[in-house]
Amino acid sequence: MKKISRFMLAALTLTAAPFTLNAAEMTPYTEMPAGVYEVDKAHASITWKVMHMGLAKYTARFTKFDADLNYNPTEPTQSTLKVTIDPTSIETDYPNPEKEDFNAKLATNEDWFNAGEFPEITFTSTAIEMTGENTGKVTGDLAMLGVTKPVTLDVTFNGAYAEKPMSAVPAMGFSGHTTIKRSDWGFGTYVPMIGDEVEILVEAEFEQPKADAESAE
Repeated sequence: MKKISRFMLAALTLTAAPFTLNAAEMTPYTEMPAGVYEVDKAHASITWKVMHMGLAKYTARFTKFDADLNYNPTEPTQSTLKVTIDPTSIETDYPNPEKEDFNAKLATNEDWFNAGEFPEITFTSTAIEMTGENTGKVTGDLAMLGVTKPVTLDVTFNGAYAEKPMSAVPAMGFSGHTTIKRSDWGFGTYVPMIGDEVEILVEAEFEQPKADAESAE
């Protein structure tokens, strides 16, 4: 039995070997191809948290969004980012949706995201600042509910591949977070029982479209 177990372990190790990644294989961000990178929606998330009645942070996310990063490797601070979010894609994991569609209520009610009148939430970068070797601040205009105000995200550059394993295209990944006051956008429903401050967490992988990557070769 022990021999069989050792054999199975060895077989699994050999099978996984071609897909093993290590930091040495990654590409410095200054050596990445320039151009437009599109968000890899299979490996990205936009999550937000807001305090509920002083007890715990209520957590939800948006499941439909687009993002384009126009990347400048020689001057990363000259790169630009544009994000578009569909507010009707809110996902709260509210229980018993057959009794109450809480997602739809938050998305469409005039006291909440009012998607019928404001069908998009957008973020358009206006400045990028490097704060460390792999960290920075991305400032941009957040447009929501008909109001546009500046927001700054603290961003960490996690890594990049000039040729990402499996997809064989240039790819890079970032983590970002910020906190906003929703009342600044006229979104004061139930404040302070439901918190004014909203924590936003972003995880995103970006890939250069295959046609663009091939033309750059």
